[in-house]
Amino acid sequence: MERGRAALSQRLDLRQAQTLVMTPQLQQAIKLLQLSNMDLAAFVEGEIERNPLLEKPDEIPGAEGESGGERGDDPRTLDAPAPEMPASPAADSFDEIRSDRLPDDAAAGLDTDPENVFSEDGPSDAAWSGSSGGDAPTMGSWRGAGGDFDRDDRSPDQTVAKGETLRDHLVEQLWIDLQDPAERIIGMLLIDQIDEAGYLTEGTDAVAARLGCPAERVDQVLAKLQRCDPAGVFARSLAECLALQLKERDRLDPAMQAMLANLELLAKRDVAALMKACGVDREDLQDMVAEIRALDPKPGLAFVPPEPTDQPVPDILMRASPGGQGVWIIELNPDTLPRVLVNAEYYARVSKSTKRKDDREYLSECFQSANWLVKSLHQRATTILKVATEIVRQQDAFFAHGVKYLRPLVLRDIADAIGMHESTVSRVTTNKFMDTPRGLFELKYFFTASIQAADGGATHSAESVRHRVRELIAAEGAEVLSDDRIVEILKGEGVDIARRTVAKYRESLKIPSSVQRRRDKVAAL
Repeated sequence: MERGRAALSQRLDLRQAQTLVMTPQLQQAIKLLQLSNMDLAAFVEGEIERNPLLEKPDEIPGAEGESGGERGDDPRTLDAPAPEMPASPAADSFDEIRSDRLPDDAAAGLDTDPENVFSEDGPSDAAWSGSSGGDAPTMGSWRGAGGDFDRDDRSPDQTVAKGETLRDHLVEQLWIDLQDPAERIIGMLLIDQIDEAGYLTEGTDAVAARLGCPAERVDQVLAKLQRCDPAGVFARSLAECLALQLKERDRLDPAMQAMLANLELLAKRDVAALMKACGVDREDLQDMVAEIRALDPKPGLAFVPPEPTDQPVPDILMRASPGGQGVWIIELNPDTLPRVLVNAEYYARVSKSTKRKDDREYLSECFQSANWLVKSLHQRATTILKVATEIVRQQDAFFAHGVKYLRPLVLRDIADAIGMHESTVSRVTTNKFMDTPRGLFELKYFFTASIQAADGGATHSAESVRHRVRELIAAEGAEVLSDDRIVEILKGEGVDIARRTVAKYRESLKIPSSVQRRRDKVAAL
């Protein structure tokens, strides 16, 4: 009992410990790393609106030549000299060039080391020496030999460049072809009932009931409208759409009508049943099928404006050195770099006339926030350039010879080479694009899994193996390669791969199975 009471006595201990604290400035810097160039521009615009000390260069007269104010994330506007590239095993491969320009998932861990995020070393521009040469391979999507209705073979004069919708096009023809006011009313209602592909979505009986007129009158107006351009509009089924187009070409004979009545046999590629149903031989049937494939099953889509596609703007520009000799020049895209200045002259003038304590604290906070933003933008730019330069160094064979030479690469490889944490590299490579001589690529593209070599040698990139699968199938002749046969060929080339992996790569490339490809080739013959 006595010892129990002694254990409950009070005492005072002094201990020393280290903890990581996420300051608001550090959180902002980490956030800036993973923003895309569009998101970054929006963020900087918001900061300029909130902070009266931040200005765009064009808003301050003579700002480009002044030395009193802080400069933005472009090292040309910084008073401090551009940082130097740290020593590394590949340091002799880097040549210092002009320093007048800088150029998918979230990381599992949160990088909270300020020295990791704000490394004071890094190039303002760099060129890496490696081998260059070779032509870029042609990357085309595989298409089976069998025809389908997914192709868009419309000529340029049928596109939306006319600036005219399908409804406007049909209404214009209606006012010319139909003179009776009652027929025009029926025709306008029928035009309102067609979809974007040109098909009538409501039956004539329903239209007649809505207008309170005989269904025969609606059928008569519909027959007149079905002669409108483009041929095939106002059809109520695929067979009727194709029949209208064939009728305009004067090719709707009894054999073709039988073909349209048995489109399900055409979809199944049942040649024998089609020959029997149409009463023609194989040669005539091939000609009929060719005519069907030349028709447009969705004539109204010629007037549908295409979906706007947002082309990513590259953050990094890469090009071969004019002197050749395998030197790549990597720089940041100046068009995506936000330019922002700290108006120190305005701050000094306002500070002198400020008397209230709250106003002085507000100005001091704005000045510190502005300086921190400028430094964060500069460090973001140098970090992106450092990561991109190391990616180019490690993937030089890809840029020189093509996707077959894309080597396996993970975030740790880049992080170890440049002395940063994996999470920092992950943030830098998120939503960042590089314009290269071989096309525009997201930085994440260059990080691929590895596939073991059959002979125990160097591993192969998953992307290069996927490209090889595409090449083998595209080059197959009369012999259709099964997945097992592709596995044998790849193992003969030193790639240890499983059949299910080949099937997964083939499906990701939108390539049908060997059975379907064989059927397509037989149907084409």
